[in-house]
Amino acid sequence: MPAIGYVTKQPNGAYKGQLKTLSIRAEIDILPNGAKSGETQPDYRVLTQGVEIGAGWVRTGEASGKDYVSLSLAAPEFGPRKLYANLGRAAGHDEGDVFAVIWNPAD
Repeated sequence: MPAIGYVTKQPNGAYKGQLKTLSIRAEIDILPNGAKSGETQPDYRVLTQGVEIGAGWVRTGEASGKDYVSLSLAAPEFGPRKLYANLGRAAGHDEGDVFAVIWNPAD
């Protein structure tokens, strides 16, 4: 799966970085959802330029048993469908706080 951006984990648990596709370059912030009050609500909110474009949930990998963040993004620039991605370890980055935004096609 291709990386469509990279983010760096911040000391407060948020992630900050950039989303890059052929037609989109946007600074993104993935912020902990401090207002979460139920299991169905997201663990993170995804924003660009102060506008919410998605959400993220902490999931546990079936094979690895490790937690990761699963993202769902929607914006007019993406067309009528949502874009799904996961945060995963970034290849070639030795820093433990750099993650790739890995595109996860729905079909």
